[in-house]
Parts: sequence; C-alpha cells; structure tokens
Amino acid sequence: MHAVNNCALRDRALCGILAAMLDDTTTARTPDAETRAPQGSGIVVAVSRSGSHNFSKPNQAAIELVAGLGVKDDAHLGVTVQHVVRVKEDPTRPNLRQVHLLHSELYDELRARGFIVQPGQIGDNVTTRGIDLLSLPAGTRLHLGPSAIVQVTGLRNPCRQIERFQPGLLAALLDKDEHGEVVRKSGIMSIVLASGEVRAGDTIRVELPPEPHQKLKPV
Repeated sequence: MHAVNNCALRDRALCGILAAMLDDTTTARTPDAETRAPQGSGIVVAVSRSGSHNFSKPNQAAIELVAGLGVKDDAHLGVTVQHVVRVKEDPTRPNLRQVHLLHSELYDELRARGFIVQPGQIGDNVTTRGIDLLSLPAGTRLHLGPSAIVQVTGLRNPCRQIERFQPGLLAALLDKDEHGEVVRKSGIMSIVLASGEVRAGDTIRVELPPEPHQKLKPV
C-alpha cells in the first residue's frame, strides 16, 4: 500500500509539472518553417550524472531515468526544483530541468574554435548526435533506448560557471539569429515521463507534439 501511495503522489506531482510547463510555453509561437524539427532518430553518444552539485558530471556506463523525478543518483533528481540558486528563490517550483540533453555537434563546433569540451563536462546528462535539439518545439517527446521517455521543457541558459570552466566559452555558447534574437546553444532541458535505463549507443526517436508548435525558451 505504501508503494501504491507513493506512485499516486508521484503521478499527481508529474501532472503539476506538466501543467506548469504548458502554462509557461503558450506565449511563444513561431512559424512552421522555423519550428519544423527533424524526424526520425538520433543516437546517444554518452550518459553522465553526479550526486553532488558539481559543474561537470562524470560519464557512466548507463543512467536510470525515473518518471516524474529525473536521473537516479543525480543532484537534480526531484519533483521540485533542485538548482541551488533556484531553490533559494522558491523551493516549491516544479523541476522542469530533470534531464539535460546536449548535442555532440556542439562539441565539434567548439573544437573548431579552439575549445576542448567532452560529454558531461558542462553538465549534460545525455549527449546526443543526429538531432537538432535546439530546433525541437516545446513538448517534444524523446524516446531514449528501450523504454525511457523525456518531454522537452525548454532551453538551458548558459551561466557564469561556464566561463569559469573555460575562459571565452560562455560567449561561444551564445549567438544571435537573423532577427537579432539571442540563440542559446547549451542544450535543452526535459522531464521524465517514462522510466528506463539509457546508455551510450541507444537510439533516440523524436515524437513531435501537435501543431501549432511552440518555440523553446529558457527554463
């Protein structure tokens, strides 16, 4: 009975997170040509986690995603916000940053500019290849490996810790598009909808939400 009660509580908490996410994204819509995300699949390059609030996360053979909570044994696991600064601001806010995904194509771009960054070093839990993560609309579901599913909530906003990690890196992770709007390149955030183990080599399947699509914004 105790386990059943915990599951019910988790389901209610997850519903609250999803409601908050939808409320937070309804104001930002973009034309179809700008929000069209890649179909098909990508691949997991690496998985990482850390039990403490360190900037970098060590690579792992596998990580376990837990529905409604995040990455097991990771410092950001939880229904409510776990980011140190945000906890101080309001510890009751829903945790829309349970799993951080980052495209490995970014590392290629950074390497060409003289930076050497490896998976997990700037806090990513799941490093991907083959999917334009930044172009995904809010609410996209990513099927990771045999059973895990995450739902995209927004962009990661690069912070000053990135600059302390490597001087000049913060500026390299920010850009502007043709409209003069800021482009944040440091990956996307998500919540866990379905539990499962994820490891390097697993496939990623993209499931787009119904249109009209909503552009990602920082969470």
